[in-house]
Amino acid sequence: MDKTRVLIVTQEMEPYTDLSDISKIARHLPQHIQEQGMEIRVLMPRFGTINERRHRLHEVVRLSGMNIIVGGDDYPLIIKVASLPGARMQVYFLDNEDFFKRKQIFTNEDNEPFADNADRMVFFCKGAIETVKKFGWAPDIIHCHGWMTSLIPLYIKTAYKNESIFQNSKVVYSLYNGSYEESFDNSFFAKASINNLEEDALTDYKDASGVVLHNGAIKQSDAIILGSENLNGVVAANVTAGEKEVLDYQGTEEYLDAYLEFYKSLLVGVE
Repeated sequence: MDKTRVLIVTQEMEPYTDLSDISKIARHLPQHIQEQGMEIRVLMPRFGTINERRHRLHEVVRLSGMNIIVGGDDYPLIIKVASLPGARMQVYFLDNEDFFKRKQIFTNEDNEPFADNADRMVFFCKGAIETVKKFGWAPDIIHCHGWMTSLIPLYIKTAYKNESIFQNSKVVYSLYNGSYEESFDNSFFAKASINNLEEDALTDYKDASGVVLHNGAIKQSDAIILGSENLNGVVAANVTAGEKEVLDYQGTEEYLDAYLEFYKSLLVGVE
């Protein structure tokens, strides 16, 4: 019997970043499910705060060389890899000098969100999917962590819906508090409309207040995990209103086995 394949796409991960609970979960979850017999791939951005020498990152030439279009401009995608300390697994990093070389992650020295955070997100989400295509590796579960991954559920269900490699993929979105959508303007919808998508495809990511990343990801995903204990009330209400498989917040001692069982439940009956 083939191993279940799980793709973890995360904006953060220890020991490379330590921003929030996402970093901790994204560090321990893939190792745990790999030790339980599943096959894992992990993708994250190569932020400029990550020391390449200390963490022994090196470029994967066979995966690099693609260009990702964002807002009509081409940006080269460089793929790097490192072995995760203390685990027998690798982490793949998506890099681009324009988007990730800076020495801060999401905000500048004055704690103001970067003006191009939306562009960086579109680049990362599309780049992650294109990288998996280059792997030639069909994931059974695609588990997204953090607002920066929130377009992946939409892209898998629309722009990439005819790709055979994703035909049987179940998309799981972990909901955490925090995002930078307040700084996004209406140009986001045109930039996020990749591969000839119409802007109408992003309706779920919009409400009267503007861009609502988590709400769009909730509606486009197959299943939701509550990653933060006390979610924003509006976001929590949207989870309740949807007809999705939902795993409630798990404590720090329980989440690893709970996530594993949740994956298994989503694959029941899938060939």
